[in-house]
Amino acid sequence: MTTASRPFVPRATGRPMTRPEGPQKVRGTAPYTVETPGTDALYLSPVQAGVARGRVTAIDTSAAEALDGVVAVLTHEDAPRLAREADADHGVLQSATIHQHGQYLAAVLATSSETAREAASLVTVDVVEEPHAAVLDEDSPEVYAPAALVVGATDDTRGDPETALADAEVVLRATYRTPMEHHQAMEPHATVARWEGERLVVHEATQAVSWTRQALAAAFGLEESSIEVISQHVGGGFGSKGGTHPNTVLTALAARVVPGRSVRYALTRQQTFDLVGYRPATVQHVALGADRDGRLTAITHDVVTQGSRIGEFVEPAAAFSRGMYAAEARRTTHRVVPLDIGAPTFMRAPGEAPGSFAGESAMDELAIELGIDPVELRVRNEPEVDPETGLPFSSRNLVACLRRGAERFGWAERDPAPRARLVDGWWHGTGVAAASFPVVRFPGSEATIRAVGGRDGDGDGPVGYAVEIAAAEIGQGARAALTAIAADALDVPVERIDLRIGDTAFGAAGPAGGSAGTTSWGATIVEAAERFRDKYGDDPDDGDEADASTPDNPWASDYAMHAYGAHFVEVAVHADTGEIRVPRMLGVFAAGRIVNPLTARSQFLGGMTWGLSAALHEESVLDDRFGHVVNRDLAGYHVATNADVGAVEVEWLDENDPYVNPMGTKGIGEIGIVGVAAAIANAAHHATGVRVRSLPITLDAFL
Repeated sequence: MTTASRPFVPRATGRPMTRPEGPQKVRGTAPYTVETPGTDALYLSPVQAGVARGRVTAIDTSAAEALDGVVAVLTHEDAPRLAREADADHGVLQSATIHQHGQYLAAVLATSSETAREAASLVTVDVVEEPHAAVLDEDSPEVYAPAALVVGATDDTRGDPETALADAEVVLRATYRTPMEHHQAMEPHATVARWEGERLVVHEATQAVSWTRQALAAAFGLEESSIEVISQHVGGGFGSKGGTHPNTVLTALAARVVPGRSVRYALTRQQTFDLVGYRPATVQHVALGADRDGRLTAITHDVVTQGSRIGEFVEPAAAFSRGMYAAEARRTTHRVVPLDIGAPTFMRAPGEAPGSFAGESAMDELAIELGIDPVELRVRNEPEVDPETGLPFSSRNLVACLRRGAERFGWAERDPAPRARLVDGWWHGTGVAAASFPVVRFPGSEATIRAVGGRDGDGDGPVGYAVEIAAAEIGQGARAALTAIAADALDVPVERIDLRIGDTAFGAAGPAGGSAGTTSWGATIVEAAERFRDKYGDDPDDGDEADASTPDNPWASDYAMHAYGAHFVEVAVHADTGEIRVPRMLGVFAAGRIVNPLTARSQFLGGMTWGLSAALHEESVLDDRFGHVVNRDLAGYHVATNADVGAVEVEWLDENDPYVNPMGTKGIGEIGIVGVAAAIANAAHHATGVRVRSLPITLDAFL
């Protein structure tokens, strides 16, 4: 693969652009998965396990089958066989073994959703329960060192960190904890599946149509070409719709017994707490060694996290500390405790979000110990090259973010003494934390560009260009961003671009995840545009087309590539009740070229609000007796609402990075959350003198 050689000239990119699909969404006409029309559609309702571990000894479906409108009831005794029975997570209705609470034990198909749910309630299941473990215990005898993280190796040691800590003039050691958290997108997880002979057509609420196709092909033993996955609009995902979960396999499996008919299944809010992943809880041990001037000599970040017996996913929390600050000696490790619960999965800024809480809280504690301003401490430890790889940075403007944020926030006016400002019964304090997120480019996307129609009235080129790529629009503004990128790559107005996404009929594509969508899809579109213009010039004929796959980045092995940011917050804690509020937040970011300022601002605001929510509210409480989350709806699982969010300001620096990709973009979907919880915890300490080392931060910590 080649890399685009024609300079990318930003004309549409960098300017505000409304979402092309915006009018549809406002009017309620944008089609989401459960709204997919289907001939003779059937509705699926599952029967789920009420224990964390055990075995089904008997199952009676007769009452359900007798209900008018019920077409079929599937159990492990009669469901079609899958090709991957060894895969416990995707091997739905394949055996009597129960490996987690909420596991599918049966599926009812009926002509209405109400009938399906009533019939499911009539199925009786006899179960023998077995001993289980469902709550994280870092001292578990089953704890183990995993082979790999989501990305990269689990352990990374440079120099002799223990000796460096022993020799350090000042040492800070602390343990930080983050809870299990569940992403709860507005649109529930949903699937509509139909078999046409040996061809499977699936409409899916997914962040990655290609990954869903791959998973289904493996589960059913099919060639990927026999499966089409369509996802035109997704009402939020945040990682939970990145992987393929048991509900998708179950819907396709059930559809196999009613060929030619569509089967649709939308999870209830409660079911999403069992079956579609979560951010795992962590225990993080951090040690920082420094001299009296605040220059770090050693960093260790050792993580124990919860896992699942049925599918390994390791939250890479300690990876945050590998490249943030200069220190000659460092160590990061990850250990996993396997539990009888569902498998964790990606959740906005996996690793960086919980890891930054620990790492940036520790930096604040060290600053206080040394009597150095927390912003200045971070600046003093700015590395000249990437501490993890030794490579120079393609661009690194963390110090500029810290300086600009401090100036705009009024940091210089801060009294460094804790518990120094009481206003109308509220203790006020301010805090800071830094943020980092890697620049990721997923390989394997494919894009096609085709000239459409005759020449316009001036005889200048075709009327339009069809740009096809199986990208995912999950609310992040992909349609607007990719339209602008295609327009600039082809050197035409955006009005001439007809962007077509969300369908494996357009080829393979990487996911909307890892803040990599614009980078991966955009680089692929630019490459296709280069080939198109090289082949046809700027005056093609109707039907001329060219395609391309994601190009390799020739600078990938020469530079370390990251986006950076700095968060400044003000916290108010009520002196009598301990109630905590965040009246003011400021985020300053350096994230390459911003393609669309309108949606970019929303992305940053959304990430910062999520960080606030994680800091003050979010916690999935797991009952070890039954292995299930107790607060399994939006009444019990608290998230930030408008009343919790005060003034939130966002600013980004103009950053020209020619090495990351042809557009000069870095991901922005996740860096907004990184560091927010630490900044809030640091501000709470400044306000009250109380150091909180576990999330969420609740009023009892201050009483």
